[in-house]
Amino acid sequence: MTQRGISRREMLRRAALGSLSLAATGTLSGQTQRRPNIVFILADDMGYADVSCYGRPDVRTPNIDRLAASGVRLLQAYANSAVCTATRVGLITGRYQYRLRVGLEEPLGAGVADVGLPPEHPTLPSLLRKAGYGTTLVGKWHLGYLPKFGPLQSGYDHFFGFRGGAIDYYSHNGTDQQPDLWDGDVPAQQSGYMTNLVGDRAVGAINSYAKARQSFLLSVHFNAPHWPWEAPGDEAESARIHGDLFHYDGGTQKTYQRMIAELDAQVGRILQALKASGLTDNTIVVFTSDNGGERFGDTWPFTGRKSELLEGGLRIPAIISWPAALPKNKTNEQVSISMDWLPTLVAAAGALPDPAFPSDGINLLPALNGEAAPASRTLFWRYKSNAQRAVREGDLKYLKIRENTFLFNVVDDPMERANLKERQKDRFDTLANKWLAWNAAMLPEVPESNTGGNNSAQWADHIGLRSTTEPDNPTGGDTSR
Repeated sequence: MTQRGISRREMLRRAALGSLSLAATGTLSGQTQRRPNIVFILADDMGYADVSCYGRPDVRTPNIDRLAASGVRLLQAYANSAVCTATRVGLITGRYQYRLRVGLEEPLGAGVADVGLPPEHPTLPSLLRKAGYGTTLVGKWHLGYLPKFGPLQSGYDHFFGFRGGAIDYYSHNGTDQQPDLWDGDVPAQQSGYMTNLVGDRAVGAINSYAKARQSFLLSVHFNAPHWPWEAPGDEAESARIHGDLFHYDGGTQKTYQRMIAELDAQVGRILQALKASGLTDNTIVVFTSDNGGERFGDTWPFTGRKSELLEGGLRIPAIISWPAALPKNKTNEQVSISMDWLPTLVAAAGALPDPAFPSDGINLLPALNGEAAPASRTLFWRYKSNAQRAVREGDLKYLKIRENTFLFNVVDDPMERANLKERQKDRFDTLANKWLAWNAAMLPEVPESNTGGNNSAQWADHIGLRSTTEPDNPTGGDTSR
């Protein structure tokens, strides 16, 4: 018990409800006591500027744009990692992924049996389920394989989707060329374009929860616009590549645009289902990506791509709409990261965090609703391929790639061109030392973990990076600046 006889659990409950009240102050009406529903939409490998409201000129995304107009668009949102598995660990646990063995996988390889998200670890769905929410995941998991690991083992009541890192949009086979479509823990067979199937199941889940009048978390984790480069109507391309999902000889900007357009159409269906059920006002809808853009992605105004700690590999679109509690058609400069969504959504739901697993993220609600100024952050990253390390503090970013080190002002210089490490040597040294101190508290890199990187054999604009036939760079014991 703490002072005045209030238990720690009760203090945490009051803190969570206090955050909800803060978000709702002066905004909610008679429905304020109803817990919000949550729809979390995650795109895969979508670049910062891959939707029109973030600047892409050659793609129309009217539904995602409409979501932004109904809520808040974050302008300084980061992914926990430059690759999918690691970010998804941070997202679902609210903690740096490097605290868990599965978070060292960049990304998790197909069929790895003994590495995955431990079922006993608290997650966003498990915390909300304890608070009475129904929980459903539709789409991509990529946090471990049966029999030890899976969505149903980590807090979701229902799951329809795939377990690996990628899936063919038509055959539904994974990178190992084996079927990877599941309904719960049972293999499923269903024809159709995967983006549409995800949309179908998401709409069905909303309708079911609305009919049951149950508060819910619906995670909608699309595989779009991740490779293989197959848009609606591209069954012939699926047959041509015949399971070679990495698809280095395929794709065009037109194909990529059509993939994004279909993703946007499914977002529109989800928003319409909420409206038809009368759930729009008190439903939180988040739209974001798991990391920066890949081959055809638009990362403007940044350089770098997926698997790189340059801004283009880490900066992502992030939109949150909650008409009953948040302002409409606003932008926000709060620096955020994927692991912030757990404390934010747990607070909005009035649920309890687990004190044994404190989040490394923050509750974004005070900054989003204008009750507080954007909070200053110090955020850390590492990526095993090419021995990459990074720190963002204030407007400055320390960056290391192999033996090369940099200090950038990423607000004034988003393309990371002007290296300030000699002009501001004290700041450079401070951030480099902070990275070392932070890294000492994380699990060390291990030789057996997977890491993927861009290389000059496959990327013509990556001159000098190793080819796929060269060994990985030894980075496990690296502590240099």
